Amino acid sequence: MEELLDRFLRFQRVEKNASAHTISNYQRDILQFIEFLCDDVIASTAVSKNDLRRFLAYLQQSGYARSSIARKLSALRSFFRFLVREGYYDHSPLEQLNTPKQGRQLPGFLYVDECFTLLEAPDDSALGKRDRAILETLYAAGIRVSELVGMSLHDVDFRQGYVRVFGKGSKERIVPLGKPACQAIERYVKEARPLLLKPGHSKENALFLNKAGGRLSDRSVRRLVEKYVQQVSLRRQVSPHTLRHSFATHMLENGADLRSVQELLGHANVSTTQLYTHVTRERLKTVYKETHPRA
Repeated sequence: MEELLDRFLRFQRVEKNASAHTISNYQRDILQFIEFLCDDVIASTAVSKNDLRRFLAYLQQSGYARSSIARKLSALRSFFRFLVREGYYDHSPLEQLNTPKQGRQLPGFLYVDECFTLLEAPDDSALGKRDRAILETLYAAGIRVSELVGMSLHDVDFRQGYVRVFGKGSKERIVPLGKPACQAIERYVKEARPLLLKPGHSKENALFLNKAGGRLSDRSVRRLVEKYVQQVSLRRQVSPHTLRHSFATHMLENGADLRSVQELLGHANVSTTQLYTHVTRERLKTVYKETHPRA
């Protein structure tokens, strides 16, 4: 089965143009299923619906969140569809296996003053200028952390105030940048980025560099966000994605239409963007309860 998994991952990378993040998730989730089967199923063609039900029960008993279970089943569906296509199965054993219903979880966000406090946290060192540019870009453009670290120097148009990003499935979109974000990026590029470049990396075209002069990773961005959250004493869980949620929430609260926000976020379906309207309603309800004399 591991040999077939390698073929499947190659298919996703070459023919489907899947991102490195997606491929990594597929590999981890499908390997977990293979390890769960152990010696019970030696041949890939021997996997049955009962094996999948046992795996589902194991995940539920192990305390996995419904969203994690849904993701693992989605990976297995893609894998077995590939095996059907390659002729190893007549039909997928997951055909009539239902994915557990997920409870709708409202995305976390920061209030405007909290965002501003976080954006102003970095100091004036070379790394501080880089971090300020990163935080400003995440909030100003509402982009995913994978889109941020994938940005190159030529993707930013300082004159027009736009940035080009490549989203899920390598879909390209152009996103406006506010003046503070443009200024922060331009300052970083002129004053700090040259100091981060190392010998042997002079041709590196990544916009945001790490201490070694190479392209910054997703994990590094998450760590630096956590660092500044602790520095300004925000008492909540905050990730780079929280700034994306804040971007969408603040725009909708200030009158942006749902379709425009969908385009800016790069959502394929407007139903995904609609989740943020529930956030704004919940916030209004909270304000009402806290301030109205008859609430």
